[in-house]
Amino acid sequence: MTDGLATAPAVALKNDLFLRAARGEVTERPPVWMMRQAGRYLPQYRAVRAKSDFLTMCRTPELAVEVTLQPVELLHVDAAIIFSDILVVPQALGMELHMDEGIGPQFPDPIRKAADLERLREVDVETDLRYMLDGVRLARRELNGQVPLIGFAGAPWTLASYMVEGKGTKNFHVAKRMLVEAPEMAHALLSRLATVVGNFLVAQVRAGAQAVQLFDSWAGALAPAEFRQFALPYLARSCAIARTAGVPVTVFAPGAGWALEHLIEATGCDVLGIDWQQEPSDVRKRLAGHRVALQGNLDPSLLFGKPEFVAHRTRKMLDAFGSTGYIANLGHGILPETPVESARAFIDTVREWTAPAASAPASGTAPYGRSSALLA
Repeated sequence: MTDGLATAPAVALKNDLFLRAARGEVTERPPVWMMRQAGRYLPQYRAVRAKSDFLTMCRTPELAVEVTLQPVELLHVDAAIIFSDILVVPQALGMELHMDEGIGPQFPDPIRKAADLERLREVDVETDLRYMLDGVRLARRELNGQVPLIGFAGAPWTLASYMVEGKGTKNFHVAKRMLVEAPEMAHALLSRLATVVGNFLVAQVRAGAQAVQLFDSWAGALAPAEFRQFALPYLARSCAIARTAGVPVTVFAPGAGWALEHLIEATGCDVLGIDWQQEPSDVRKRLAGHRVALQGNLDPSLLFGKPEFVAHRTRKMLDAFGSTGYIANLGHGILPETPVESARAFIDTVREWTAPAASAPASGTAPYGRSSALLA
């Protein structure tokens, strides 16, 4: 493992589209990247993965950075996202984590009773998650200003659901049962996670991340009342801590399309991720009065189509979202079996797109992002 990497010196960005769009500024075209863009759909990633297990890749900065840079070099995306996993936080809290091929993440000793909370240790993110922070430092250095680097973390509810269930499930009935039977215990766990997650995001920015994203992957598992009580307040707390770092903060809560306005108001996020279940034109109308950039939202399964089909659907999405305060992305992570040529068609279509003249924003449109300081 890399030991004692110093934070890379500031280098002028050659491509700042992502950061400008995140601030709501007018851009010549929308920036584009893909969630899970460093992944198994790329043969180059599979070659690295064949020599190392997943957690070793996450914990070895050189390997993490090698795959982080692959989509930048191969597909010419407008932002890199550090290669890691949201479950490194529960692992740092002392939970044993297994990542088994074909099975997914598993915690053999999940949180099921109040006494289990006492097993969780205090986390010093700079020490306990140093390997990821070293990965951020090294990635920032290796990027050398090509594109911005995004850091990330899982939101408290999503992390808690894994920690209580012990694995990913279809209905999260064990975690949701805790909300009903032991709400005090749930709040205690979520509160603890909210602080650790926020501090972790700030540490990533200090290490060199130029933006951060919070993934509340299982937001859609909760009914609105439970989401407002158990997910949103802790997501908001993590965001409040993260925003002190002065870089754009993105919130992505797939499956909770009904809550877009609540997410903006509670978190103060700079960028709101939109999942593939939302109609872009409807989202634009709903959020017209909110000062937030949008990111999304092509259905990842559409990338199984031929390149010309992918290009057609991508152009429809771009026409609906427009070019101001918008970051092109998928509505969820890219799927492992996705053909590379279709992923490339998605990226290339965005890079070549220009807004229709009638809908192009007036020059000099004021930025509406919230972040006041950015690491260039």
